[in-house]
Amino acid sequence: MNKLTAADTLRLSIPERIQLVEDIWDTIASQADVVELTEEEKTLLDERLNAYHQNPAAGSPWKTVYQQITRQHGV
Repeated sequence: MNKLTAADTLRLSIPERIQLVEDIWDTIASQADVVELTEEEKTLLDERLNAYHQNPAAGSPWKTVYQQITRQHGV
């Protein structure tokens, strides 16, 4: 298998890089049980989940956030 470097990824278009990140994330998510969080990370996640439960309307749906990001970067 050829090793992919950061320089290699810069030759990809933005949509290709986004797809690469999504593909990589999918491989990580499929093995999420082997990823261990620190106590600080667990605390932060708990705080964010509590904040969401206190005010679910404060955030933005993923679709909206994604559209804003891709519009800003001309994707």
